Amino acid sequence: MSDLNNIALKILSNGKGILAADESTGTMTKRLEAVNVESTPENRLLFRETLFSSESMKKCIGGVILYDETIKQKSSSKKTIPELISSSGAVPGIKVDTGAKVLAGSPDEKITEGLDGLRERLHVYYKLGARFTKWRGVYIVSDKHPSKLSINSNAHALARYSSLVQENGMVPIVEPEVLMDGDHSAEDCLNKTSEVIKKCFEELVHHKVNLEGIILKPNMILPGTKSNKKIKNEEVAKLTLKCLKESVPKEVPGIAFLSGGQKEIEATENLNLINKFNDTNFIMSYSYGRALQQSAIKFWSKDIRNIKGTQEIFNHRANMCSLAAQGKWSEELEDK
Repeated sequence: MSDLNNIALKILSNGKGILAADESTGTMTKRLEAVNVESTPENRLLFRETLFSSESMKKCIGGVILYDETIKQKSSSKKTIPELISSSGAVPGIKVDTGAKVLAGSPDEKITEGLDGLRERLHVYYKLGARFTKWRGVYIVSDKHPSKLSINSNAHALARYSSLVQENGMVPIVEPEVLMDGDHSAEDCLNKTSEVIKKCFEELVHHKVNLEGIILKPNMILPGTKSNKKIKNEEVAKLTLKCLKESVPKEVPGIAFLSGGQKEIEATENLNLINKFNDTNFIMSYSYGRALQQSAIKFWSKDIRNIKGTQEIFNHRANMCSLAAQGKWSEELEDK
């Protein structure tokens, strides 16, 4: 097994998943202002450090995706944030794309930027302690979208990014996200997501990326938020597995789902059912942002010095997600 494969397995094995704490300063400001907390570097650090020093980091969180601001900060114990994360046994990671911009030639769609100067930035992040990275491509669904231009351009960018990351001794998270916005059906989501993922792997192979040393971060197969064709959670799980079995090469060690706007319990229940029905060799885990942090940030906002209480809320959510990653979650456990 390669070093990259070992890192990927360390992040996702034994019911562990990824805490996506890589919100940009703008996004984090919106989250904090929504709960009436001022968005200062100190407050952003305080909330994140509260999570990163919680008990569940040891048994539920295998990796943490950081933002450029956070990876360079020091904790209250004078450890750097990557050192704090590593001390719990989790792997520090870093978001390296610079955001989705309007795609020339298809103004309704987006292309993710950040390849310029990436090799040099990766050197810096490696020295700071990062051992995996994240890059997100986004796709909209309609009768005309995603276009071939969007599918091809984002797959090419994800492959070039992955190649550079592996060259620097880190594991790339490949995140092609088919957005839930819209009125499309689950079947539309299945078809478009399959097309997107297949193209990504075609490009990854062209760019000689070692598939044993990546983590795929896809969306689950869900109808659009405005769709009147809702489906049961069992169907979400079965369609998601169908998509991945038909689109993802067997060499890939693990899949860490994004929550994509699902509520905390919904994202947990869907992951649990995916693992109950999982008849593949893929590890199926989570890479959640809001679906791990939402309850914690609401509680914390009432008294930002109540570290212990906030950690208890986060520990519960992380534990529920970890059980779901093993197919051992049940709704009754939410109330214990």
